[in-house]
Amino acid sequence: MNEVLIRSLTPSVLGILVRRGADFAAAEDAVQEALVEAVRGWEADPPRDPKGWLVTVAWRKFLDATRADSARRRREDLVDQEPEPGPAAEVDDTLQLYFLCAHPSLTPSSAVALTLRAIGGLTTRQIAQAYLVPEATMAQRISRAKRTVSGVGFEQPGDVATVLRVLYLVFNEGYSGDVDLAAEAIRLTRQLAAAIDHPEVAGLLALMLLHHARRAGRIAPDGSLVPLAEQDRGRWDTRLIAEGVGILQAALARDRLGEFQAQAAVAALHADAPTAEETDWVQIVEWYDELVRLTDSPVARLNRAVAVGEADGARAGLAALGELDDSLPRYTAVSAYLHERDGDPVTAARLYAEAAHKASSLAERDHLTRQAARLNAGRNG
Repeated sequence: MNEVLIRSLTPSVLGILVRRGADFAAAEDAVQEALVEAVRGWEADPPRDPKGWLVTVAWRKFLDATRADSARRRREDLVDQEPEPGPAAEVDDTLQLYFLCAHPSLTPSSAVALTLRAIGGLTTRQIAQAYLVPEATMAQRISRAKRTVSGVGFEQPGDVATVLRVLYLVFNEGYSGDVDLAAEAIRLTRQLAAAIDHPEVAGLLALMLLHHARRAGRIAPDGSLVPLAEQDRGRWDTRLIAEGVGILQAALARDRLGEFQAQAAVAALHADAPTAEETDWVQIVEWYDELVRLTDSPVARLNRAVAVGEADGARAGLAALGELDDSLPRYTAVSAYLHERDGDPVTAARLYAEAAHKASSLAERDHLTRQAARLNAGRNG
């Protein structure tokens, strides 16, 4: 049984336990223990009803933990409510759980971390890498967040902006990480867009669709990364592109620009270009200017440096890059690319090799290593 399938059941199982009276932190622990058993045992003997199996096992683990707790006497009545084995009701609590994790009592960073761990199925290590903090620090942050939301009811609303941030991070991890959650993030964002009339929700949905439309072209048959400029645009999903552009145009027409709309506008310009050479880099720089104004994000500034290098030449891009902190993730890779564009293959090769050592994924490390090897071979050939 595929581990991704097992983890995809997490939100609904977690929601069932919370509705049956389990506080959030205890329910999340019980579900995680049940998932471990499922990963170990289902390969040899998969159940006919995976969701029902997880509900039953997670509930029993919750009850075991409750009995061992000092409050077991006031919770003994929960024993009689243990669900019978069999098909579980098809109720999707996922988006509701996202809002629970985005409770106003949590800081945005803690809310994002908790949601990624409890509902998104990411490991603490993956989340720590995304936040650029030690794994132990992230584990403490998640533990504190779980304690904070324990006992919080579904009727207490969370923060929409935090939910959007979480959905975007889940999508990014699913798009390029170890656990495929991109389609699930799109599904939930569609639900949110149907429930909330908000241009930034629409902007995030458009951004996801435009990125997802290019997914088939990002990976070569051998598993290696294919840079945007080298992708076969015939493999892009034109239906998703058209949908994403339509949603974005409607959002922009409301004149309430936000960061997700600005990012989607950049993605739309890439998707609209028939070839890499025909990309409207001048307009992309303008949208990155808007994004920097809205967020002052170092990542947005880094991407802007690349766009400036394409629009105004590599020297201009390097000048923009020089204004940034060189400890930023992918700073070295961007510097390598711009030095190569500037006609300095020796420096570029060295920087590609250095960037490869800093890469957070095997696919990215292999890609950067190949770039360094290509330049070195050309110099020595």
